[in-house]
Amino acid sequence: MMRPWLHRFAWFTAGCTFVLIVAGGLVTSTGSGLSVPDWPLSYGTLMPPMVAGIFYEHGHRMIASFVGLLTVCLAVWVWRVEPRRWVRLLSLAALVAVVVQGIIGGLTVIYLLPTALSVTHACLAQTFFCATLVLALALRPGGQDLTSAESEAAARVRKPALILFVVIYVQLILGALVRHTEAGLAIPDFPLSFGHLFPPLSELSTNPNAPYPIPLAELKRRVMTHYLHRVWAVAATGVVFWFAWCVIRRASEVAGLVQLATSLVALVVVQVLLGASVVWSQKGVAITTAHVAVGAAILGTCAVAVAMSRGWVPVSSSSARMPLGEPAS
Repeated sequence: MMRPWLHRFAWFTAGCTFVLIVAGGLVTSTGSGLSVPDWPLSYGTLMPPMVAGIFYEHGHRMIASFVGLLTVCLAVWVWRVEPRRWVRLLSLAALVAVVVQGIIGGLTVIYLLPTALSVTHACLAQTFFCATLVLALALRPGGQDLTSAESEAAARVRKPALILFVVIYVQLILGALVRHTEAGLAIPDFPLSFGHLFPPLSELSTNPNAPYPIPLAELKRRVMTHYLHRVWAVAATGVVFWFAWCVIRRASEVAGLVQLATSLVALVVVQVLLGASVVWSQKGVAITTAHVAVGAAILGTCAVAVAMSRGWVPVSSSSARMPLGEPAS
């Protein structure tokens, strides 16, 4: 009787984690990272005036605290009722991750947003989101077991799914570097780079009349970070289409994987358009934050693909249609 509610609670935790990622994206997109200069309190209080950048930064902290509480409850609940060891360990790993994430978030404020900590904070957030998604799917009542035919079909795309996840995770790291090194507009045009296929580094020069001019070496680093993010995006898009082709070719009988691959292709197309729009809009807040959110959705979908290919979560529509609590055949 408790299993359906545990499943729903796990999905609620995953949903709140996604909201947390969006809130974190808004903090960076609006430049509100140091609007609250102290931690763990905010201006020495639990609830400062929610104005300007404080609204985004302190709001992010409030959501993070709520997600942390949800994760504690989820881990305890899983350990009480879940017989599968790997699910219990995953819930524990999620709990450790959210604690470490909170500490890193505090350190980014104390040490004034160092790039290494900020990038780690961004990447760990999305890794944690992946864990909550897999937990939510794995905890579906009656969906723990797969038929032998489903298992064999899903196993055919295990390697492509793992390659896909690694490639997308590398893109996540590059994207975090772009955001946290202020390289989002280092290349001001798209799809070309300063009107070329490869940015002409020898022709770059800083504007001495800019309010905050940066050294030429730093400008070149930002340009190359941005360019590498674009190049890897092309590779990642290719891998997504290759994975979809592998699913259709090797596991077309597995409805869940086919639906997932189709969704993944659609998400990547949207993400490419958002990435272009970030440049065209001069880093518009809504567009830039949407780019972060869709990136999280893509990485989460890839994590689910890995879990499905290994038989950890339900992969077929037949499993999804079964009544709650009825064991899979």
